Amino acid sequence: MAQQPNQSQNNLKMIDADLHNIVPSIDTLLPYMATHWREYFTNSRFSGPVDSTYPTGAETSVAPTYSKTAATTLEAIQKDVLDPHKVDIGILNCTYEVESLHNPDIAAACARAVNQWQAERWLEEDGRLRASIVIPSKVPSLAVKEIEHWANHPGFVQIYLPVRSQHLYGTRNFWPVLETAVKHNLAICIHYGGASGYPSTPTGWPSWHIEEYVGMAQVFQSQIINLIVEGVFAQFPDLRIVMAEGGWTWLPSLMWRLDKEWKGLRFEIPWVNTFPSDLIRKHMRFTLQPTDAPPDTTQLLQVIEQLESDELLMYSSDYPHWHDSTNDLLNSLSVEQKSNILVENARAFYGI
Repeated sequence: MAQQPNQSQNNLKMIDADLHNIVPSIDTLLPYMATHWREYFTNSRFSGPVDSTYPTGAETSVAPTYSKTAATTLEAIQKDVLDPHKVDIGILNCTYEVESLHNPDIAAACARAVNQWQAERWLEEDGRLRASIVIPSKVPSLAVKEIEHWANHPGFVQIYLPVRSQHLYGTRNFWPVLETAVKHNLAICIHYGGASGYPSTPTGWPSWHIEEYVGMAQVFQSQIINLIVEGVFAQFPDLRIVMAEGGWTWLPSLMWRLDKEWKGLRFEIPWVNTFPSDLIRKHMRFTLQPTDAPPDTTQLLQVIEQLESDELLMYSSDYPHWHDSTNDLLNSLSVEQKSNILVENARAFYGI
């Protein structure tokens, strides 16, 4: 019998805010598609999105402790992370690159199939799991339609957006998606990756995966700056955004510079009537992985101190990707800080 999401919150000890479930192939999605699309994909031999920010064989894509098929089945995620780590709640971010598809109807069909697959094969089978709604983000009207379809499903808690996009997410053409998120009390998850068709740097295409991998932090920073200066938090005061798998040690310097320049240029954006850093602390959260690991853990503690709040951070394993462990950091925190990062911040952010 399918399990319903477990809403018990009295004894939660860990919420993992970034787990990945991987679509093995287009054949996995065909049973969840209408007859027209099943026939179309079969006859055309369409194999689904080909772009990926997690290259097969790259050391960072799958940790060596997991099998090469990690995250493709519920049984694998239960064995690899939910059970051994005693995860009470795990939030799935499926990175199926529907945004790379140029035909909007195909993108919408794939998004619907992915979400149906998540609902039936993952959420209904394990009450510990929640998920992000995958949307055809290039066409806001289709994205809104997909959100509305799943908004009342108790297992979906947020909307998935790849950080690399055709347009910055704070721009006006994307406001209908943000409005729909607030309407249904869903968070927005802006996540590492994306296949927008544009270079991942402001000055052209990188030559190597490591350039894109390291440089993704600047894409996150661009999205944060845009969301603030476009005034989305004035327009949607209840909007909640999580920045997932983009790092966080760079955040204090970004907040300092934003605050500094806002003081001199605030006449240009009068709708931003408070320090940008205050808007970040109120509306945004950041997943713990990846954590840049300096030789001395005290430096990470200093970064948290510079954030002026540990509420900004939510624990994540980023399964099945490979990062240095955060155990040293977690073990260096106070009992209250550790509890906040492992469970309380996510509990409050998602209303679990």
